[in-house]
Amino acid sequence: MIGNKPSDKLKVTKKPVQRVKHVPQRTCVGCREVLPKRQMVRVVRTADGVQVDPTGKLAGRGAYLHDKRECWARGMRGALAHALKAELTAEDRARLESFMNTLPAETNV
Repeated sequence: MIGNKPSDKLKVTKKPVQRVKHVPQRTCVGCREVLPKRQMVRVVRTADGVQVDPTGKLAGRGAYLHDKRECWARGMRGALAHALKAELTAEDRARLESFMNTLPAETNV
């Protein structure tokens, strides 16, 4: 009988499956564009107030913005406060505006 011997069986080797790495996506509250989380700047509402979170790991409610002044200016008008579910105090605004002024000016190439 052909095929009943162990030597006649086909040997199937499993190929390692390439896993696609999941990249978290976030929406900019200034322009509503969706980008990978690592390309955005996180702003977080904590008990101490609203502050920029460069590590992305501070505890609190967060919102994301591009590193563009245009998006920050739009976000400061109200979208950022709405996303953080808090009113921005004068101190918070001053802290965020000082960070916004360190961002490069938008240049259209």
